[in-house]
Amino acid sequence: MLVEFGKAGWIEKARQQPDKVRMVLDKIKTDGLMPTIETVFNKLDQPLPLGYCNVGVVLEMGGGVTGYSVGDRVASNGKHAEVVSVPTNLSARIPDNVPDEAAAFTVIAAISLQGIRLVQPTLGEAVVVTGLGLIGLITVQLLRAQGCRVLGIDFDAEKLALAKQFGAEVVDLSAGEDPVAVAQRFSRGRGVDAVIITASTKSSEPVHQAALMSRKRGRIVLVGVTGLELSRADFFEKELTFQVSCSYGPGRYDTNYEERGQDYPFGYVRWTEQRNFEAVLDMMSDGRLDVLPLISHRFTIAEADKAYALVGGTESSMGIVLQYPTAAEKPELVLRQQTVMLDSGLRHRAEPGNDNVGVEPVVGFVGSGNYATAVLIPAFKAAGAHLKVVASSGGVTGVHAGRKHGFDETTTHTDSVFSDPGVNAVVITTRHDSHASLVCQALGAGKHVFVEKPLALTLDELIAIEQTHANAIAVGKSPIVMVGFNRRFAPQLLKMKALLDGAKGPKAFVMVVNAGAIPGGHWTQDPAVGGGRIIGEACHFIDLLRFLAGAPITQARRTAMDSATQDTVTLELEFSDGSIGTVHYFANGCKSFPKERLEVFVGGRVLHLDNFRKLQAYGWSGFSKMNLWRQDKGQKACAKAFVDAIRMNGIAPIPFDEIVEVSRISIELAAGKD
Repeated sequence: MLVEFGKAGWIEKARQQPDKVRMVLDKIKTDGLMPTIETVFNKLDQPLPLGYCNVGVVLEMGGGVTGYSVGDRVASNGKHAEVVSVPTNLSARIPDNVPDEAAAFTVIAAISLQGIRLVQPTLGEAVVVTGLGLIGLITVQLLRAQGCRVLGIDFDAEKLALAKQFGAEVVDLSAGEDPVAVAQRFSRGRGVDAVIITASTKSSEPVHQAALMSRKRGRIVLVGVTGLELSRADFFEKELTFQVSCSYGPGRYDTNYEERGQDYPFGYVRWTEQRNFEAVLDMMSDGRLDVLPLISHRFTIAEADKAYALVGGTESSMGIVLQYPTAAEKPELVLRQQTVMLDSGLRHRAEPGNDNVGVEPVVGFVGSGNYATAVLIPAFKAAGAHLKVVASSGGVTGVHAGRKHGFDETTTHTDSVFSDPGVNAVVITTRHDSHASLVCQALGAGKHVFVEKPLALTLDELIAIEQTHANAIAVGKSPIVMVGFNRRFAPQLLKMKALLDGAKGPKAFVMVVNAGAIPGGHWTQDPAVGGGRIIGEACHFIDLLRFLAGAPITQARRTAMDSATQDTVTLELEFSDGSIGTVHYFANGCKSFPKERLEVFVGGRVLHLDNFRKLQAYGWSGFSKMNLWRQDKGQKACAKAFVDAIRMNGIAPIPFDEIVEVSRISIELAAGKD
């Protein structure tokens, strides 16, 4: 599916994703055409790691993981890569007598098993399997192990022969056999008990045929992909049940189960994804499931392009096994510290001249996600930084970012970025829960550090950063700590700041953020990982008002709408100069409404900024408006300020105490403290 999608043109991609098209149209309305085009092209440019069935050896385990030991052979749903990080609930230990090649089919066999569990077969029942591809032939074997009589349907003579080998009777569609008539004879004229559809076709005919060949109150389960133009009469007259199977079983797409390791109680959910993996491996171990005859091709990982060409081509194939270097060929230490030297011809160096004096900023990026690749890395490159190394846990995005933007090297060994004597500045763009420790690691290594917001998730983390920064100062270092509070560098904000600095009296700020909803299961909503939306995003707007006020925050209060995510909130701020500010951070609005709107009232005058595109002034002598052709939230200027400060041995673009102040206020507001 992914190979075919990747080959499709833009129009076909859009036709397949109408929800994404609506998102693009909404973004054009709020952000403008060019920023939207850039975002879309960057998204289309992102590589997608393929694969979800593998076998490997445990290198190490995360905190709280039990049931595994280093050196265990495990099957998992990790990507096609030499080293993968997989959740504990999506892995299973492999019995000693199951070979690696067989165990590599565990995950895909669990798809078959889940379809069978939904159809609930009993000993002696007659079951039809429509589509004898890889999943279909595994389904045949598992049904036979269940004690069922099985009828397989397909066009391919080789697949039909394998189905016969596994104990099924068959219908050869290429020979013009009528599957409904054969199924009637197979069921002794009573109709089959169940049909499992494992075919892939746009036609609705397999579902129609399944209904015709079923007995009264028969069961139909769709594991594959077919058209779904159902006939009411087909189902009404026989009271048939129809169900679509979801991948490997209970737990699939449940973030708590898959990513956070929260298992379902065994007594209430007998068969989860992981327990289905275990059942498959047990059946391989005792010989009831034999997948080795299903292997049609083997390739080394260096030949993976040939494997995917085969999948997307017309040549017949079944199970394709990708083989990786053995431990002897690539030792563990090499795997852990693997660095790819890049020679893209795009390397950027600061040229000598009036604007490039002093220390050359040599940057290492930790993290290469969408925002880093689309916004931050290009901004640092445009600012003249030397892009030395990019580190990513997954590897794929790091290589892509490195080649696209001209880094010298890319690595999955994050520690090497901090230990590299040639790197004098680290940019951190990882998930929020790692920010504080990585900032401390950078400061401890004597590096300047730019961290995408937030700086920290807890007050303890913030205190640790303050102490590490103070220790660096104490030994004579002057590290610049910068948080990506880019909005204070936006051109229209700088204009507002200049106007407000000349105005007398306290100011009143009203910031409206039409943030939009994010599901409660998203990592940004997890207090332990993302910190929630006040810490993770609303901190931007606390900093924005702190910048415009030019005075410390003395009081901060939060009022939240009652909801599961608590992300529709009003934040009230008081400043030491008598100014007041309100941030309305709302997740319950409409996407067609501007995302960010700021109004400032001071001394009988008003400034109104709409979505960082239109600035309107009321009552200001000599100034009425400042409109931009395209949205500019200050990301490039923010990166340039950091790079220039390093180059000129200057002071931090944002005072460290202001960064700490805004971070502390954000953390306290997220906790509900005034």
